Amino acid sequence: MNDKPHAPSCERNRDPILAVLREHLADRHSVLEIGSGTGQHAVHFGAALPQLQWQTSECAAAHEGIRAWLAEAALPNVLAPIALQIGRDPWPVQAYDAVFTANTLHIMAWPEVEQLFAGLGTGVLARGGRLVVYGPFNEGGRYTSDSNAAFDEWLRARGAHMGIRDIEAVDALAREIGCERVVDLAMPANNRCIVWQRHA
Repeated sequence: MNDKPHAPSCERNRDPILAVLREHLADRHSVLEIGSGTGQHAVHFGAALPQLQWQTSECAAAHEGIRAWLAEAALPNVLAPIALQIGRDPWPVQAYDAVFTANTLHIMAWPEVEQLFAGLGTGVLARGGRLVVYGPFNEGGRYTSDSNAAFDEWLRARGAHMGIRDIEAVDALAREIGCERVVDLAMPANNRCIVWQRHA
């Protein structure tokens, strides 16, 4: 299909992210992707990791584009998107042993980031489950690169609620729901991929 939505950043970052998922989700079975965007990540990761049942989610307006990618890929382990806009839609009742989200925390308002972690803590992320977050982060209240500083300025010009988050603040939210940081990996373009595991 020629009318599928396309995000060039997904093409650039999908293989470095996949390397992390191969290692840290090798023993997982069900993944909830929060903020599936175009659907490109879902089909790429779903094809490479057939042991995972990959549940896509997004605001309802993006579902048509995600469905276009899923229809073309025809992967039995990648499921049609559910409506999940943090702070608006109800959380799924199913528990997942892994949750993945990419390039979302800096788009959401901080109260929505808090609601995301609180929602995972209600049982969406199962005990012993792993949370994988990809994107840019500040450290110690400071930008880790000039490009991240410029990106943060660009974000805030688009919306005052957006901005690169401090890893210490996000880590505190994870600890509140019983998650311990497993790894914090440097990724291309000054991004990071962080894996937390919830206590069993």
